[in-house]
Amino acid sequence: MALSVERAASRREYKVKDMSQADFGRLQIELAEVQMPALMSFRSVFGPSQPLKGARISGYLHMTPQTAVLIETLTALGAEVRWCSSNAFSTQDHAAAAIARDSAAVFAWKGETLQEYWWCIERALDWGPGSGPDLIVGDGGDAILLILEGIKAEEAYKKTGNLPDPASTNNPELQILLTIIRDGMQTDPKRYHKMKEGLVGVSEATATAVERLYGMQAHGTLLFPVINVNDCVTKTKFQNLCGCRPSGPDGLLMAADVEIAGKVAVVCGYGVVGKDRAAALKEAGARVIVTEIDPICALQAVNEGIQVQTLEDVVSEADIFVVTAGSSKGIIMVDHMRKMKNNAIICNVGPFDNAIDMLGLETFPGVKRITFNPQTDRWVFPDTQSGVIVLAEGRLVNLGHATGHPCSVTSSCSFANHAMAQLELWMERDTGKYEKKVYVLPKHLDEKVAALHLGKLGAKLTKPNKEHAD
Repeated sequence: MALSVERAASRREYKVKDMSQADFGRLQIELAEVQMPALMSFRSVFGPSQPLKGARISGYLHMTPQTAVLIETLTALGAEVRWCSSNAFSTQDHAAAAIARDSAAVFAWKGETLQEYWWCIERALDWGPGSGPDLIVGDGGDAILLILEGIKAEEAYKKTGNLPDPASTNNPELQILLTIIRDGMQTDPKRYHKMKEGLVGVSEATATAVERLYGMQAHGTLLFPVINVNDCVTKTKFQNLCGCRPSGPDGLLMAADVEIAGKVAVVCGYGVVGKDRAAALKEAGARVIVTEIDPICALQAVNEGIQVQTLEDVVSEADIFVVTAGSSKGIIMVDHMRKMKNNAIICNVGPFDNAIDMLGLETFPGVKRITFNPQTDRWVFPDTQSGVIVLAEGRLVNLGHATGHPCSVTSSCSFANHAMAQLELWMERDTGKYEKKVYVLPKHLDEKVAALHLGKLGAKLTKPNKEHAD
C-alpha cells in the first residue's frame, strides 16, 4: 500500500480526500460553533493564557464539523494536534479538508480501507523519530491498542529476537496491525516504549474502551492515566435526554431506500442507544421488536409497549435489524442472515464491526457482493439467490450514512469534557495527582463544563449565600 502524506502551505502534514472542499468545510464548522457553546466559551476563558502550549495531542475521533470545533479549541489553547477518524466511514471530507488547511494535521477520509484506516492512526501518533503524543483524545481504543500491541511486540523481540509475524493470525485486521508494528520496529525497535514513556494521559469517551481500560487497571497492566469522559454527568444526562435520537432522518432512514412505515424492525439491545433507535423507528411507523439479555432492560421495553423476543424467533419475519449492543460481538451471524427475508436491512449503531458477522459473510463460499450506493451493499447467497442489505459494512451507521453528531447539546457536552480532561491532565502532569488508573472527570470540572454552556444559552445561575451553601 503506497500512501504518503502531503503538506499544507503551513508545512503541516495531512492526507484527506479533496482539499478543494475546505471552504465548504469551514462554513460547516462555523455553523457547528454556534451549536457548541461550551467549547467557544473554553476559547474565551482559557485561550489568552495558552495553558496547552507545548502539548502534542493525538486525536482519534470521528472527523466531523463538531469534532473540528474541538480540534480548534485545543489549538486555540496552545496545543499542536494530529488527528484521525475512529471509523473508516465517519469522516466528513469537507471538515477534514478545512482542518488540514487551517489548523491541524489530519489523516482521514470517508471510505478508508482497513489498511488505510490503520495507516491514518499510525500517522496521527507519529510526531517524528523517537517522539509520540503527550496526550490522546480517544474514542474507541484503537490508537491505544496500537501502542499496547507495539509494546508487547517490542518486549517479545527483546527476549527472542523475533519480529511480529502477521501470518501468525487469520484475523485480517490484526495482520495489518502486526505489519505496521513490524515495519516500524525495523526502524526503531523501541518506538512504542518511547511513545508510552512520553504519554501524559488519555481521555476516553466510549463505554467499550472504558470497560477495557478498567480491566487493565484491575490486572495492573494499565500503562498511563486515563480520564473516563464517557461517564461524566454532563454527558450521560444529556445523552439520556437526546442521545442518538435524530431530529431528522438518521443514518438508517437515509441509507435504506425503502419505506420504514409498516416494516418489522428488530432492535438488538435496549440500553440508552437501543431505546433511541426503537423510538426513531417507531416514530417512522415501524413495528418494533427488541431482543435483550438484561431482564431490567427487557422489562423497560415491555412497559413501554414493545415486544421482546429472541432473534431466532423473529429472524425470518423482520425487514430491518439494528444492532445496538456496542461492546458485544457475534450478535447477528451469517447463519441468521441466511434465514432473513430477501433484502432485509442490517445495520449497527455500535462502534465495531464484529457485532455483525462481517467476516463470516465476506468469506461465505460463493457469496456475491453488489454495491449500489456508497457503504450500501447487497450480499447474495449462491444457493438461494436471496440477499441481505448491509449498511456501512457493519460499522457505525449514523456516522457512515448521516451527519454524525446530530445532537448539538450532546456533542457540546461530550467534546467539552474531552477538552477539560486534556487540560486537567496537562496541568497536573508534574504533580503526581493522576496515577496509572482510570478516573472520572472530577465533579467540580464536570460542573464547570455545564457552567460554560450557560452564558451562551441565556441562563443565569442563582448564587447561594453562605447559609444555603452550608
